[in-house]
Amino acid sequence: MTAPRSVEPPTEDLSRLAALHGVATSYSPSPDRTVAASAAAVTRVLAALDVDAGTPAAVRGALAARERELRERLLPPTVVCWSGGTCAALDALPAGTRLRIETEQGETRAAADQLPPGVHRVTATAPDDRTARAHLIVAPPRLPAPPGRSYGLLVQLYSLLSRHSWGMGDLGDLAELTAWAGRALGAGFVQVNPLHAAVPGAPTDPSPYRPSSRRFPDPVHLRVADIPEYAQVTDRERLRGLLERAERLRASVLEKGALIDRDAVWELKREALELVREVPLGPGRRAAYVDYLAEQGEALEDHATWCALAEVHGSDWHGWPAGLRDPRSADTARARGELMDRVDFHTYLAWLTDTQLTAAQRAAREAGMPVGVVHDLAVGVHPEGADTWAQQEYFAAGMSVGAPPDAFNARGQDWGLPPWRPDRLAESGYEPFRSLLRALFRYAGALRIDHVMGLFRLWWVPLGEPPTEGTYVRYDAEAMLAVLLLEASRAGAVVFGEDLGTVEPGVRETLRERGVLGTSVLWFERDWDGDGRPLPPDHWRADCLATATTHDLPPTASRLTGEHVELRDHLGLLTRPLDEERAEASADTAEWLALLARLGLLQGTGGGIDPSSEEAEIQAVHRYLLHTPARMVGIWLPDTVGDRRPQNLPGTWDQYPNWRLPIADTEGRPVTLEELAGSPRLHALLDVFRHTSGGTS
Repeated sequence: MTAPRSVEPPTEDLSRLAALHGVATSYSPSPDRTVAASAAAVTRVLAALDVDAGTPAAVRGALAARERELRERLLPPTVVCWSGGTCAALDALPAGTRLRIETEQGETRAAADQLPPGVHRVTATAPDDRTARAHLIVAPPRLPAPPGRSYGLLVQLYSLLSRHSWGMGDLGDLAELTAWAGRALGAGFVQVNPLHAAVPGAPTDPSPYRPSSRRFPDPVHLRVADIPEYAQVTDRERLRGLLERAERLRASVLEKGALIDRDAVWELKREALELVREVPLGPGRRAAYVDYLAEQGEALEDHATWCALAEVHGSDWHGWPAGLRDPRSADTARARGELMDRVDFHTYLAWLTDTQLTAAQRAAREAGMPVGVVHDLAVGVHPEGADTWAQQEYFAAGMSVGAPPDAFNARGQDWGLPPWRPDRLAESGYEPFRSLLRALFRYAGALRIDHVMGLFRLWWVPLGEPPTEGTYVRYDAEAMLAVLLLEASRAGAVVFGEDLGTVEPGVRETLRERGVLGTSVLWFERDWDGDGRPLPPDHWRADCLATATTHDLPPTASRLTGEHVELRDHLGLLTRPLDEERAEASADTAEWLALLARLGLLQGTGGGIDPSSEEAEIQAVHRYLLHTPARMVGIWLPDTVGDRRPQNLPGTWDQYPNWRLPIADTEGRPVTLEELAGSPRLHALLDVFRHTSGGTS
């Protein structure tokens, strides 16, 4: 057993100082237990916020300064007003305070009544001549519900190969999938993994949840042959050689059982894209490219500059020559000029990827999908990547995001992602968050926010310390949500968050109030406040995406057969004897199957399928999801063909091929998009959605 954790708790003054900066001094892993954060952890987190708490005298001085600042200021750096409602911060100003509001639309007003949605600037002048300037976010109080009730497919795009993709799924496959799913299956959406730009390396980190940049997509997803200039490439002999390599890459995965090799795919596509770039853009295409450059501005230039510098100096900007570590330095400006051709190459790739992402969403809408493509926003970025280089002032130095110890992981988690500083976000009017959302909503019908609880607070872990030596840091959730609702409403997009696991009280209620859907996974939906049994379908929440599994969980076939336990045992991941784990998993599955039987959901399978077969049970699981009131129901695409392998197995690194597996059938044979479209098993499962009413049972 692990020895009891012994920590020196924060002093009273340190606790008060921490609270005034949104830093917690304790956390509750369960409702009946509170654990103190260590004074050392709190002190290091405060230091990352530029607050000196290293000595008792420093704590007293910082506390007095913070109390004076809060007492004397008229307004916080960012103020939120919900359309049609009051604004608490403005209402609390002293009587007689004069306002000057400069709206995003270019108007000047003297009152906050009936302001248009947007991010405005407000100047407040009190009768005693104190003056404050603040950002004023005006947002709709709630997002509308999704258009009707819909079901859709969930897929990791890289895993979906077709006869046309080059060794991994691409944006052409996504467009084809949405067109087929919308027209032939009646699906309302297709959800994909984050398509953010990755950090290049040897090998590249395959996880889509630890990207270089969340704002710009990765050109590895491009369908090169769909670029208009591709047909005009003059060096046909070299192009033929690239196509032969592409065929070998595709065959190695589909026919020889090789893993998806992102680095080999990117090397191939990079060479092809260099050829395509040699073809001059026509006047219309050139004008569209110039418009994109103007729209994206400095952020795109920074991203492309980082990409060009990484080609020369490696991907970790912390090890670059000192002058290049600052994106605004004279050395960086000089290097950008010297590398202008490479900088332009990377802006060109960003534009091409943006156009194909937009085309995929257009294909979805033209196929009749009410939502279309659901994109995924990762919780953070890689510490060595483009975003941390370009936006250094917004990231907390020396900190990493993770999760505290809980019943599922006694050691806690460190995700290796540097957190945004809440103070710097507020001072900027949440500009980095606004720009990120605006970029994603360009081509998204909906957005899934990974670890949506991060809008409220994040567990900060000082670098070099175990996750147990962290503490929570609070964000202004009202402001974060206001930005989210503002940008989503402008795009007409749906938003839902991944709110699985330990969730702070009040978070789900606040999200629901604002129209942000949650995520409900069947195996976790039990009456935890009662008898612990599976939750009847009519007890589920309506404001959610309901699924049977996710990319981090076993596919449904694996869970039903217990193969997920055998896999974890094989990899040495079990913390209890194998027999105990098997028995618990079997009892859990049996309990769910008994409920499905009582509800009559194991009957009525089509095609002469044995009601006791695995395929019939998978159909029944999804029939159950349709009997919940969930507004959106998701089908894990590998479940449609009985795939056994999870795409990601948390707790592993090189022991398991995370993020590198193609979709496969029950025997582990890779299945192409074309084969999926003709799969009797897939169509039998989708018939459940076409023939089952969405009412509750």
